[in-house]
Amino acid sequence: MLGGITLTDPNGHIKTPLTRADRVLTGADIDIESITRGADGTYWMGDEFGPYLLHFDRAGRLLSPPAPLPGVRAPENPAGNPNLGGSKGFEGITLSPDGKTINALLEGTVAGDTPGTLRLNEFDIASNSFTGTKWLYQLESPNFAIGDAIAVDRNRLLIIERDSAQGADAIVKRVYLADKRDRDKDGKLDKTMVADLLNLANPKHIGGQADPFKFPFVTIEDVTILDDRTIAVLNDNNFPSSSGRTPGKPDNNEFITIRLGQNLHADPRVLRRR
Repeated sequence: MLGGITLTDPNGHIKTPLTRADRVLTGADIDIESITRGADGTYWMGDEFGPYLLHFDRAGRLLSPPAPLPGVRAPENPAGNPNLGGSKGFEGITLSPDGKTINALLEGTVAGDTPGTLRLNEFDIASNSFTGTKWLYQLESPNFAIGDAIAVDRNRLLIIERDSAQGADAIVKRVYLADKRDRDKDGKLDKTMVADLLNLANPKHIGGQADPFKFPFVTIEDVTILDDRTIAVLNDNNFPSSSGRTPGKPDNNEFITIRLGQNLHADPRVLRRR
């Protein structure tokens, strides 16, 4: 056990009733699905009940009221009139290289948007509010989902995209490089696949696994950059519910590193944070 922090709201920034009288936050109060560390060492977390962005100090104390995404409401949002599905809030948030903004990617499509498009929203840290700037990420199928997003530079992100199947039934488990600059002018982030997680070369049979190696899990939920040509990908094993590695056997949490086909040419500030 390496330790950790407990999330609390001692100063009453959350106005709705909490589950615990001591104001320790639980999964019934906020649904945290994404996290990034600010330049000052504090933590920003993306929630699915609002959806909200929440700012915590290093000890896990909430520093300010949850920041809502204007015009978007989950079923649990006390404002009512939801236009986003349940558990479809901020699945991936990432700090910009300059440390001034956060990009927050929804997991679900907002009602009225084109099916399979997800809003990537810009958040200004200094004002603790969303700027209104957004981009659209197009899923390969409306039935797919994203698992995580991380900045490569001010314009590009790595995004996990996956289907909802596991094991032999899994078809799409990928990492894309998404670019805000929209060079093809279709109104959506440009996408380039950098890793097919169901077809990874493994000539040395690392871990006793086959070549090609497969990462066939339902919930692949973390990607991080280790160096300019190496990324790490992790799954959430949903213990004991998922059995993507061996049918009928609960999955472990797996952590793999992938050597990419070419360099990312990432912003040096992103690489220094690793």
